Amino acid sequence: MTKRGMIFNGEMVRAILEGRKTQTRRPVNSSTADLLDLQKQYPHKKYNIVCPFGQPGDCLWVRETFQGPLVSEELFEEYRAYPEKFETPQYCEYAADGGAKPEYCDLDDNLRHGWRPSIHMPRWASRILLEITDVRVERLKSISDGDAIREGCSATDMKSGDCVADVFARLWKSIYGKESWQANPYVWVIEFRRIDGGDHAY
Repeated sequence: MTKRGMIFNGEMVRAILEGRKTQTRRPVNSSTADLLDLQKQYPHKKYNIVCPFGQPGDCLWVRETFQGPLVSEELFEEYRAYPEKFETPQYCEYAADGGAKPEYCDLDDNLRHGWRPSIHMPRWASRILLEITDVRVERLKSISDGDAIREGCSATDMKSGDCVADVFARLWKSIYGKESWQANPYVWVIEFRRIDGGDHAY
C-alpha cells in the first residue's frame, strides 16, 4: 500500500469530514493527455498510463491548512525538551474547523500567530486518511449530477436554472480558472472512502 499526500481546501475538508465528499478530480498532465489521445487513435496499442495519485488500495493523507504543535503553558517546558512527542494531530488546529488564527509561542519564546499553508503540512499533522477505491479518466465537463454530489457539491448552492454539475463547474473555475473549464481537459477521477481512525488507522 502506497500513501501519498494530497492538498484539499477548507471547503473540501469539511465535505470529507461530513461524509459528503467521496470523489476528487485532478488535472491530467499534458504528457499523459497525449497518451490518452493516442489510445483513442490507436486502440490496438498499449500505452503506459498510470495515475500519479495512486491506485485502488493505496491511501491519500489529506494536506490542509493547519498550525501545530500547539501546547498549553503547562506543557511548554516538556514540549521544549521533547518536541517530537507533540507531533500528532491532537496538538494541531485546522483552519477548516472555522476557528480564529491561532496565537502561540515558538521554541524560542517568540509570539506568533497565523496558519501554516497546506503545502507545508508534514505527514504527522494529517488527521484524515483516505483509501482509494477507484480511479478512472474522463473529460472534465462529462461530470454527472450524481458525481457532482459525490464531489461534495450541494443542491442548496444551485442558482436559478442550475443543475448540481453547475455548482461543481463554479468550484472548478474558482480553483483552476475559467479557461481550464472551457478547455475541458482530461481529469483523474479518484474515488475514496475515509478510513476510521484517520492517521492511526495503519
